[in-house]
Amino acid sequence: MANPFLVARTTDTNADLMLLPKLGNRHGLITGATGTGKTVSLQVLAEGFSRLGVPVFMADVKGDLTGLSQSGGGNQRVTDRVNLLKLTGYANEAFPVTCWDVFGEQGHPLRATVAEMGPLLLSRILNLNDTQSGVLTAVFKIADDKGLLLLDLKDLRAMLAHAGENAKEYMLHYGNISGASIGAIQRGILTLESQGGEKFFGEPALNLSDLMQTVDGKGVINILAADKLLNSPRIYATFLLWLLSELFESLPEVGDPDQPKLVFFFDEAHLLFNEAPPELRARIEQVVRLVRSKGVGVYFVTQNPLDVPDVVLGQLGNRVQHALRAFTPRDAEAVRTAASTFRPNPKINTEQVITELATGEALVSFLDEKGRPNPVERAWMLPPSSRIGPVTPAEREALVKNSLVAGVYDKTEDRESAYEHLTGRVASRMGGNKPDTAAESSAPASDAGSDAAAPAPAEDGGFFSKMGGMIGDVLGSKTSPRSRQTVGEAAMKSAARAIGSEVGRRVVRGVLGSIFGGKR
Repeated sequence: MANPFLVARTTDTNADLMLLPKLGNRHGLITGATGTGKTVSLQVLAEGFSRLGVPVFMADVKGDLTGLSQSGGGNQRVTDRVNLLKLTGYANEAFPVTCWDVFGEQGHPLRATVAEMGPLLLSRILNLNDTQSGVLTAVFKIADDKGLLLLDLKDLRAMLAHAGENAKEYMLHYGNISGASIGAIQRGILTLESQGGEKFFGEPALNLSDLMQTVDGKGVINILAADKLLNSPRIYATFLLWLLSELFESLPEVGDPDQPKLVFFFDEAHLLFNEAPPELRARIEQVVRLVRSKGVGVYFVTQNPLDVPDVVLGQLGNRVQHALRAFTPRDAEAVRTAASTFRPNPKINTEQVITELATGEALVSFLDEKGRPNPVERAWMLPPSSRIGPVTPAEREALVKNSLVAGVYDKTEDRESAYEHLTGRVASRMGGNKPDTAAESSAPASDAGSDAAAPAPAEDGGFFSKMGGMIGDVLGSKTSPRSRQTVGEAAMKSAARAIGSEVGRRVVRGVLGSIFGGKR
């Protein structure tokens, strides 16, 4: 069993406040006003989990967290805190970091396919109303039934155009598909593309195992550059919710392991719940409640505890509360709410202390061995062992170049999918002739989407020839530096994809489908 790790020491008695790794998957909350020390507390927790060999994922909304990759030192405030807390075993230390960036500018590209995102979360990104969301769901179902893969936005646009042109044909089986709704969705896609959204969708899609690696016994800390992504808060929140949902759906049940398999920090957590429709909010609550049995701990980071719904707040067992300011009635309500969620300590007036805390000081309550919250304590947070602040451009470049996934996601792929089938541009992967260009341009759009255009079963050995070709492609390509995926595994994955596209297998769309009985 992993040993507890030190997070803070009490202000008056220098008693150690330890987080128990076995209860690290019981989730947590870091709150406080701007400038009170939330980011440093997040950094200290990430270091503690990494030392145990637990991988971490976090979004870096201010660009400060990449300093985790560099050894600390030369910071007088850190030295003062070390002396204040009498930390005899303190040492500067660097941690393994993988940089990610949806836009591919500050790290490795992080992508999902349109199919993996699913109609529910995509509707939120596109800001669709209920009717438009229903039409989008029907379009996904049509693609399923026709065996058409939705990988990127051009696939989705082609599928929307096809559904709109053949609306009468589909009405009896899928409901009304109005041209107005199709137009609204297409406009939403154009808006998304204007924000760089076309970079979110495509292949190679993220392999979740690449987030769960270790280096020299330390868990890799995955940092998503989110400063630019935060300019589109709806996209930011939905993308992270998709990632959390994928972890929930993909990982096996493990109950309560000795330590988490992964710890997920969700900064600016209020964006997850802002303007979320009731159906989506219910699914968020379900994922947070159930994902801990997959060995995943979720730690929300936000300014105000009122940002988190009560149903979710009640599931967050490990708490770090920095100072709050009671300047307005809402602020005063937030102070009362924060105070009421702690197990009382007769020595502390929690509601009063919250407004008196200094920067780096916090009210702390972690779970005990039986899973019960300890009485709240006023404490100083430990200083990080790594650098406080961002890396330099040269250091970031070195991190990307030398990471475990270097070269794996940098080049996009564009295999045959809905767009190619619906536009008649399918070409044999085994050296067959491309369709006649003139025939392509003259084919009516409605005919392009007929059943005849859907992928047909392979004949005369074409299926196995294609599968063998895919395996050969992988075996002949340069292997990636990832230790988690062998060449043989990669070959099997490509073969499975080939099989799926040939027999028209259904692409499971529901991002949270496994909650309701769906299977991948």
